[in-house]
Amino acid sequence: MRAIRHHLSLLLNSRINTNTQISLSLPSVRNIMSGSDYSPAFNSPRLVLKKVLAKSQHEGDGAVVRRAIGRSELRNLDPFLMLDHFSVSPPGGFPDHPHRGFETVTYMLEGAMTHRDFAGHEGTIRTGDVQWMTAGRGIIHSEMPGEATNKGLQLWINLSSNNKMIEPNYQELPSENIPSAEQDGVEVRVIAGEAMGVHSPVYTRTPTMFLDFSLDPGAQLHQSIPESWNSFVYVIEGEGVFGSPSSSPTVAYHVLVLSQGDGLSVWNNSSKGLRFVLIGGQPLNEPVVQHGPFVMNTKHEIEKAIEDYHYSKNGFEMGKYWKSQ
Repeated sequence: MRAIRHHLSLLLNSRINTNTQISLSLPSVRNIMSGSDYSPAFNSPRLVLKKVLAKSQHEGDGAVVRRAIGRSELRNLDPFLMLDHFSVSPPGGFPDHPHRGFETVTYMLEGAMTHRDFAGHEGTIRTGDVQWMTAGRGIIHSEMPGEATNKGLQLWINLSSNNKMIEPNYQELPSENIPSAEQDGVEVRVIAGEAMGVHSPVYTRTPTMFLDFSLDPGAQLHQSIPESWNSFVYVIEGEGVFGSPSSSPTVAYHVLVLSQGDGLSVWNNSSKGLRFVLIGGQPLNEPVVQHGPFVMNTKHEIEKAIEDYHYSKNGFEMGKYWKSQ
């Protein structure tokens, strides 16, 4: 959620960033235990490679976000470009701004957000709801708070070069339609992908898993992850032990980049509940050039996106006279 004003001077004066994708092509990592009482649940367990605190920063109009991915310590994690844990109250919000070249996934943790775009699409997502928006060749929209307190996660997922200029699309999933499962003190909501025998109906152009886990005190989890995918954890509340039972606990607002492997194990050894999202995706292995809300493969394509947006063409035609309010 990155509100961009409709002024070409701001766009042209901003820096165009060529991002280097984080590679996880590392040797196989195995659990090293001091005792013989632990047998890994996977042939190649995923361990924690990097731990980053998502520090608060101001964004949009009066919003505060904890940026887990998309900051200097963790610029991106192919195919993921950004993860924000946002909090916003009226009259703040994310007024009219464009996107091109990727998808945004908004998952409401509390409150409501109302979305309006230049094609006439409008809707409100509330606690537990998901909006999966494919910006494709271009969208201009606003995202404004609907209640006194509004919190959620927004994930940016890159699109491959052959999908960057497709027509925009929405998949909206109300909370009651998100598949869930519960067993042995572990509950999961499957926003994308599969867990505990249940599948999400969401279509992911870039193959992705997005799982919201809650673990009771004393519970443990063993979740398979495709071996070729990059993956990470973001802790929403509580504290947990990730990867190996000998690891130090990780508390809320940290993102954990995981090593390659075939699955992740998690333990809640605390006296309180643990909630986190486990997100993984198939790397695109393509160049990433990002300029604010535009993500393409080359600097020339970014310059073209800025021009198209300014002159309301090639996907931005309906934005010429449109304002959300």
